Amino acid sequence: MREQIRRELGVMFSRRIQPIPVRVAKWMVFLAVARGLRGTRWFWAWVFGLPTVGIMVHFFYRHMTRGWTRPCGGWADVEAIRPRIEV
Repeated sequence: MREQIRRELGVMFSRRIQPIPVRVAKWMVFLAVARGLRGTRWFWAWVFGLPTVGIMVHFFYRHMTRGWTRPCGGWADVEAIRPRIEV
């Protein structure tokens, strides 16, 4: 269990997987939409619903790829089948 959590955190904070400018842009869009929805009935659906759906999609993809070890999807996902070399 600890190894799985360590791997998940490694994926979450890897600069190779998602560059910092993409992360900043993603959070800016999320917060801008949340600010626009503040005071409406859709605010809590956005704030809790989107992250919940994102986590569910993440774990579904992990399940389908057997823990990031097999390709899943209609594209050439060769990175998923290569063994990772940790430095």
